[in-house]
Amino acid sequence: MDLLLQVGLIELAIGALLGWGMVIRSEKPEWLKRIGLARPHRILQVHLDFLMMGLILIAVGLAVSDPPDLLQAMLIFGTLMNPSLFIPLAFNPAVEKQLWYRGLAIVSFIAVSGGLVWAAVLGP
Repeated sequence: MDLLLQVGLIELAIGALLGWGMVIRSEKPEWLKRIGLARPHRILQVHLDFLMMGLILIAVGLAVSDPPDLLQAMLIFGTLMNPSLFIPLAFNPAVEKQLWYRGLAIVSFIAVSGGLVWAAVLGP
C-alpha cells in the first residue's frame, strides 16, 4: 500500500479515536480538568483536523501516481503537525505567541499548502 494511503488511514483512525474525547468532554469533564486541559474545545479541533488531513492524504495518494519522496515527506509532516498544533493550545493558550510555536506552525502550513500545489501540478 502506498505510504500516503497508509498514513492517511492512520490519521483517520487517530481522528476517529479522538471522537471519544467529545464523549469525555460531555460526560466526564472533570477528567479533562484533572490532566490540566485548559481549553477542552481544542479536542474537537484536533479530532476534526486529523479526519480532514487523513482524507487529504488519501485523496493525494489516490490521485497522484508515484509522488516524489520529498512531496510525500512534506505532506505527511504537515498533515501530522497541523492537527497536533492544537494540542499545546488545549493546555496553555499562551503558547500560540511563542516563537517556537509560530515557527513550527508556519513550516507546517508551508509543507501542506506547498505540497498540495505540487501535487496539483503533478496531477494524475
